[in-house]
Amino acid sequence: MRSTLVRFGSLLVVLALVLAACGTQTGQTQDPESSDPESSDPATGEVVEIRWFCCLGAGDDPAQVEVEQAVVDAFNESQSGINVTLEVVEYEEAYDILAVQLNSPNPPDVVGPAGISGAEAFHGQWLDLQPLVDSTGYDLSQFAEGAVDFYRSEENGLEGLPFAIFPSMLYYQRDMFDEADLEYPPHAYGDPYVLDGEDVEWNFDTLRELALRLTVDENGNDATSADFDPEAIVQWGYEPQYQDLRAQGSYWGAGSLVADDGTTAQIPDQWQDAWTWFYDGVWTDHFIMNEAQAQDPTIGATGNPFQSGNVAMGLSHLWYTCCASAVDADGNFVDDPNWDIAAVPSNDGVVTSNFNADTFRILEASNHPEEAFTFLTYLLGDASAELLQLYGGLPGRAEAQEAFFDGLDERWTQGVDWQVAIDGIPFADNPSFEGFMPNYTEAFTAIQGELTKLRSTPDIDMDAEIAAFTEELQGIFDRAE
Repeated sequence: MRSTLVRFGSLLVVLALVLAACGTQTGQTQDPESSDPESSDPATGEVVEIRWFCCLGAGDDPAQVEVEQAVVDAFNESQSGINVTLEVVEYEEAYDILAVQLNSPNPPDVVGPAGISGAEAFHGQWLDLQPLVDSTGYDLSQFAEGAVDFYRSEENGLEGLPFAIFPSMLYYQRDMFDEADLEYPPHAYGDPYVLDGEDVEWNFDTLRELALRLTVDENGNDATSADFDPEAIVQWGYEPQYQDLRAQGSYWGAGSLVADDGTTAQIPDQWQDAWTWFYDGVWTDHFIMNEAQAQDPTIGATGNPFQSGNVAMGLSHLWYTCCASAVDADGNFVDDPNWDIAAVPSNDGVVTSNFNADTFRILEASNHPEEAFTFLTYLLGDASAELLQLYGGLPGRAEAQEAFFDGLDERWTQGVDWQVAIDGIPFADNPSFEGFMPNYTEAFTAIQGELTKLRSTPDIDMDAEIAAFTEELQGIFDRAE
């Protein structure tokens, strides 16, 4: 759940960057002498030194570092030709430090874990793994269907392999559906929804209808009633839980805020429709909390509305199992979890279950790509069970997924249909909604600000607003270095 927003460090961090570029490493476990490029040359017959740079996402917590170092030690002891050094940099400084180290004579080799946003901050600087996959015969069939293609593009080739994946799904509260005498949303992709005894397509129109019926005021009137009071809502029908505007748009169809030329700002037509649907859901239909309500700790759980227990449905990702039921100050559940998960609705007959994913990548600037690939496949294979438990992600390797869900069942005992998550993987958005944008950091900040504006401001002309935001994005893109 950590934002992948690029952070700018202090003056002390900048000094550290300069030292790193000169060959002195800033990581917690890096040996400065190991950064000598000559000692890493396989032609000398010496052990090849590989650097693992962590972290552009999770991984810098001291408890995580302990496990990561144990993984490195186990790899180093397993063979004699490669020595891996773990270099851990605090998340807040990692982007700046890596940016400088990329220009040093001995840049890092393997980087991660990193999500799409973290990786796109270094767009075009990752190694195409396909030649190494081909030359080593590495088996891609071990990964879930659709998961490998998520990392493949015509421009840059195969930049990553699946490690921790987070498909999206619809979380819903069974008891709220029961109370409204509504059928649960369909769990199987392609199944219709049974509304008032009739089969209807499971799409965003149907989701809207359910959300209206599940939005209730203090007098028990739902949002379809003429007596409904939008100033006295006690239960809301829907929440795009932790989904920024790009994510919300991508559920209506994969796309990008930058055109194929890599410089022109655009809002895909289906994203404009999705944003307008969201805005109307807040201010016209009232089945989505506005910003004040969402941030009220007694109503929207300070930005986590579904967890508040006041929301019937929420689109989010598998990682949201971290936070799907209310907890007290000690981290103990204060209610009996009664949620389950269902299929993502379609739009215009097409399902797009947008995708979050963390993995490890090899820098194109690596001096030792073959040895780095050996270590990378170790992280994805032998070390994956330990690391996935550490980071909380669904294994990209299909054979390891059952054990992962067994662990979730120990925490969530209400009987969640985890097959929904697996079935959503083939519907991943490609291109990813988190993909490349010029001036990525500033653009991301603007997107977050626009979401807050839409959620905070009634009576916006959405056509004019989308045009103005497109112009704002173009200005940001034009300032890209």
